Amino acid sequence: MSRRLPPSSDRPRSITILGATGSIGRSTLALVAEAPELYRVEAVTAWQRADELAAVARSCSAKLAVIGDERCYPALKERLAGTRIEVAAGMDALVEAAERPAEWVMAAIVGAAGLRPTLAAVRRGAMVALANKECLVCAGALLMREVARHEAVLLPVDSEHNAIWQALAGSERSAVRRLILTASGGPFRRWSLEAMAKATPEQAVSHPNWSMGAKISVDSATMMNKGLEIIEAHHLFGVPEEAIEVVVHPQSIVHSLVSFKDGSLLAQLGEPDMRIPIAYTLGWPARLATTAPELDLCARSGLDFEPPDLERFPALRLARLALRQGGAAPTILNAANEVAVAAFLARRIGFLGIARTVGQVLERLAGAVVDDLDAVVAYDAEARRMAAAVVATIEGCGPS
Repeated sequence: MSRRLPPSSDRPRSITILGATGSIGRSTLALVAEAPELYRVEAVTAWQRADELAAVARSCSAKLAVIGDERCYPALKERLAGTRIEVAAGMDALVEAAERPAEWVMAAIVGAAGLRPTLAAVRRGAMVALANKECLVCAGALLMREVARHEAVLLPVDSEHNAIWQALAGSERSAVRRLILTASGGPFRRWSLEAMAKATPEQAVSHPNWSMGAKISVDSATMMNKGLEIIEAHHLFGVPEEAIEVVVHPQSIVHSLVSFKDGSLLAQLGEPDMRIPIAYTLGWPARLATTAPELDLCARSGLDFEPPDLERFPALRLARLALRQGGAAPTILNAANEVAVAAFLARRIGFLGIARTVGQVLERLAGAVVDDLDAVVAYDAEARRMAAAVVATIEGCGPS
């Protein structure tokens, strides 16, 4: 890691942003715009937002713009006509964008679709800022093996894992007693099961602290996001599942903590603003000056912590079960959850039907083994098919 130099005006860092039109991508571009002399943009990608991608590519003078959905290629090409920006489309083109010679890659494609491009960046030894939970959830052992093999550097972007990474700086892993992931508790932290059964998509995506996309917001409401983060932390930091704790911290000021064997507890604090963890990866191994707000502790009325309620939030239990089972179980967990969340957002099932769907799919596909990317893709597809079938059996139970 010591060979990696921070960006400077004499040595601008070449970067690629996979998922440039999402919330993480937009925050990354905002940081780049604050210090344009430090960065040169190689490539930007999106899945379907051709207009937004074209505007992004123009604003940051990217060399390449890639749209994942090939049906959107004509629109992107038209909007970038007359520029020197290359245009491409399709999954293979997304992978090729990740393979371009950028020193730093933001992996922010949502869902399992981000796995192949992220692996492509890792396999050429890039610094990869990982904002895609599913890469480590679906293929954690494979991804970490490739990181080591190709001497890539994985920089965690999730605020919780970024906080742990900062708290661990300079410490031996053998000194760690446990990792403590904080959770806001989402919009339903105080709701009864009866009320949660009637929750609407609009209520589920109304996060009290963070501004996020619909899928991630629903994961926060079910606390599946925290379950996925347990799996991520296991792979990122080499800590067993039983040494990873979750505590509910509704203010979202303490982003996570590390407990050490000597009794010390180190935490990273900050305003709930994703520019802060992104900036830490964007400037690594240096820290960037940003316009992100500084935390004023005296202005805060207090910081609260409480254990999660596993009866009302069974997704945490399901994620731990999947991690203990190993093999394809985390892949199956993630795929079933994506299908169930989409069904809930479409009002096909109720809020409590999300965990119910995931639990049934995990039970039916228990014991599946994965040893390569093809197996990951195959079980991901099988879990999605089975989740769709489970959704069909409980369809109509969603809120009106």
